[in-house]
Amino acid sequence: MEMSLQLEARLFRRAKEEEVAQARQCAAFFLISGIDLSAALETTGTERAAILARLRRLIERERLKGARRHWSYDLNRHIALKQAYDRLDPLGDEKTRRPRPPRIRRRKMKAAP
Repeated sequence: MEMSLQLEARLFRRAKEEEVAQARQCAAFFLISGIDLSAALETTGTERAAILARLRRLIERERLKGARRHWSYDLNRHIALKQAYDRLDPLGDEKTRRPRPPRIRRRKMKAAP
């Protein structure tokens, strides 16, 4: 009896913590992108594709800011955008994924004699 009560209390606490984390993520995502995450999760088809395209652009802009060491770059914002993108595109379709650029191999210079 007492064990089940403790188990129920732990499960309730964990569920509340997850609920708070989701609400925090939704609020932060709305502030970053202007997109309501809970409404975006309910979309399908072309609407979802448009949201994913917008998110890809935002992630790319944030990535470029980081690469250029821009003063307004925020790693937390970059992570939040990526987490939201992964949540909206859980399968990671190849069509929606940005192609990886080919690696450039550089030749080694021969030592001067």
